[in-house]
Amino acid sequence: MSQKVLLTSKEVNIILHRLACQLIEKHLDFSNTLLIGLQPRGAFLAKRLAQFLKEEYQIQNIKLGLLDITFFRDDFRRGEKTLEANRTEIDFIVEDKKVVFIDDVLFTGRSIRSALTAIQSFGRPSEIELLVLIDRRFSRHLPIQPDYRGRQVDVIDNEKVQVCWLENDGEDAVYLVTTPTNKTT
Repeated sequence: MSQKVLLTSKEVNIILHRLACQLIEKHLDFSNTLLIGLQPRGAFLAKRLAQFLKEEYQIQNIKLGLLDITFFRDDFRRGEKTLEANRTEIDFIVEDKKVVFIDDVLFTGRSIRSALTAIQSFGRPSEIELLVLIDRRFSRHLPIQPDYRGRQVDVIDNEKVQVCWLENDGEDAVYLVTTPTNKTT
């Protein structure tokens, strides 16, 4: 297994500032906007963006929620691996609000499809956008594209994008991890 750095801590920080600025350009005062981090890995990005918006850009009325999509996934109970549920933390009204789903990596689009179904339990948003740190091109199973993306990468089948967050992994970084392929002769 080999590992290549896609983003350093400094590059992650620059991208987070750019994404925060793009959100400000589109939503201005955030009075009608909700940030929803998709559990588990999108929660780190959502919390960091909310922190940037509050501390760096003095936007005080940020509404941040976390959405667990485990039981809405189309692969729930289909594999040998048991899926572990996370907590949903949404303590505000979603009805007629602009929702920004936030996730670390957009891969097949299936997690986003699950989130679209899961959010309906909390009301009907007027609009839903998608913000991702990493957009893996050429791997979609569904026609889903981000409205905001940090970096777009081309990844082949035996490669995985690994996002590390200081709060959870001890560093801010993004790696491209390559696993050896089994070649039969």
